[in-house]
Amino acid sequence: MTAWLTGNEVAGRIRERFPDSVTAANAVWVEVTPDSLVTVCEFLRDEPGLLMEQATNVTSVDWLEYYEVVYHLQSISTNQLMTLKCRPQDREDPVVPSVSAVWQGAWLQEMEVYDLMGIRFEGHPNLRRLFLWEGFAGWPLRKDFLQINRGQYSPGLPHFPKEGGERGLLVGPQWTQLPGAGLAPGDEVPADWAGTAVAGWGNTPVAPEQAEGPAT
Repeated sequence: MTAWLTGNEVAGRIRERFPDSVTAANAVWVEVTPDSLVTVCEFLRDEPGLLMEQATNVTSVDWLEYYEVVYHLQSISTNQLMTLKCRPQDREDPVVPSVSAVWQGAWLQEMEVYDLMGIRFEGHPNLRRLFLWEGFAGWPLRKDFLQINRGQYSPGLPHFPKEGGERGLLVGPQWTQLPGAGLAPGDEVPADWAGTAVAGWGNTPVAPEQAEGPAT
């Protein structure tokens, strides 16, 4: 039966070798500093009793205040699993070292995290967009990419690119502005917005007297 190594258990073994590398740990995961990440990963891969030979999943989380990269590791030799975390120090320019030299399986997964979350992996041999095209501005899995609660919660897009025609497409480093960001249900829509796309709402209603063509 596969055994789950607790974060506290693994943290203790890491601290014995690298005393200043662990920043947090609990029953589920252990978190290490970016500076120690590669060294710790090599230790987890090579240490007898651990032998984490595979990075089965490399993903990331946007906690609004910060990002974190999450590594789900597995040992075929010892039939054990564990979770490792690393938090980039700068939210505006999130960077962690690449572990693709430790686990080849991380090579493609780091590209995916970069493409969708915008976290850079320093030392990756070919870091580039994977699903989206070069020049696409923005990171779709960040929580500020789309507006939440009609734009009152975050300043992102009113909708995904190309939904509703050209509105919402990128112009340089910023998204084009749509009227209506911040409107709540029941708010009065200004008359000069009639018939235009409003952020998060689609087209605004047009009064019968303003509609073209005969009434039916």
